[in-house]
Amino acid sequence: MRRGICSFFLLKEKEVKKMVINRQHLLTYLYLLIYICLSSGVILYNKWVLSPKYFKFPFPITLTMIHMGFSGAVAFILVRVLKVVAPVKMTFQIYATCIIPISAFFASSLWFGNTAYLYISVAFIQMLKALMPVATFVMAVICGTDKLRCDLFLNMLLVSVGVVISSYGEIHFNTIGTVYQVTGIFAEALRLVLTQVLLQKKGLTLNPVTSLYYIAPCSFLFLFVPWYLLEKPGMEVSHIQFNFWIFFSNALCALALNFSIFLVIGRTGAVTIRVAGVLKDWILIALSTIIFPESTITGLNIIGYAVALCGVVIYNYLKVKDIRVSNQLPLESLPERVTKDWKLEKKSSDVYATDDSNNKSPISGNNHLNIPMESAGDEEAAFLPSSRLYYIGKSKLNQ
Repeated sequence: MRRGICSFFLLKEKEVKKMVINRQHLLTYLYLLIYICLSSGVILYNKWVLSPKYFKFPFPITLTMIHMGFSGAVAFILVRVLKVVAPVKMTFQIYATCIIPISAFFASSLWFGNTAYLYISVAFIQMLKALMPVATFVMAVICGTDKLRCDLFLNMLLVSVGVVISSYGEIHFNTIGTVYQVTGIFAEALRLVLTQVLLQKKGLTLNPVTSLYYIAPCSFLFLFVPWYLLEKPGMEVSHIQFNFWIFFSNALCALALNFSIFLVIGRTGAVTIRVAGVLKDWILIALSTIIFPESTITGLNIIGYAVALCGVVIYNYLKVKDIRVSNQLPLESLPERVTKDWKLEKKSSDVYATDDSNNKSPISGNNHLNIPMESAGDEEAAFLPSSRLYYIGKSKLNQ
């Protein structure tokens, strides 16, 4: 009798645990879907606003400054008015030697990346972004945070060859737009490396809110000089349309993207985030050809991008392997790793490691993330991430 009662309660307990895990999985799927939708939406929205054929607002620096101003204002309200997050102990030396240079390259990456929308298609921009691991690896080697290895070098070569093939197959190839995009990619890569070298060595922890609080205003000031010299004269003579709700919704979407990436990183692993990013890129390429009919994709484009993507996938596997070896954990295959990433009750050590505190609030500042630099966020979010994320602080990248 007692044995039967115990078995009954054990069975009920297992069913409850299974229901909780399934609910968590559904919530994770929802976060991933929101991330993919917001990331794709912000990119397409920026293209639509900046394109001379649609909304006709060809001022990328102005758009970026609007994003910076909005994100800085929201962060200020959260930190100083609502006091949702406490500001970190920021000294003038840390701000001058860490925040200012990181903000400069962050502003540059957004400026150059948004300017590329004026010249080349969204699909081709996504193909060029396959160079991000190459740029990050090159900058890491130059700055001494990574070593030049034969296997990684061959992967970078494969990615580069794929991008060259894709560029050769681009019908509407534009040199100026390509230079802007590639320059923005390398600026973002340098920002990521500087984040690791400067902030993390200082032991400074910034969550998404505090990173916006300190970096967005500084980035805004850096953008003011090129805006005054390059765009302000043109805005005075041209008849531009300024729709408050368009720019407000655009900035709001970018802010929502920033926090969605934060939620995704908190619930999944590095491999899962990378897979979601690849899926997002393919969806975005397909959507851009529908929304913007002038974006034509050729067979050579697809072949080149597929070659580059193969290099990126191999590179991702090698970096995850490095992280697991450095943490002295048994190496798993990619499918096994992706499956385990979805099991939220087992936060993998290469993604989410908390200190002894029980406070795991996304804005508590107690989160320590081991996410490889080039997968830490979304470059389209007009803020310092989460992520591309924007997680700058005590993250031990183990690279």
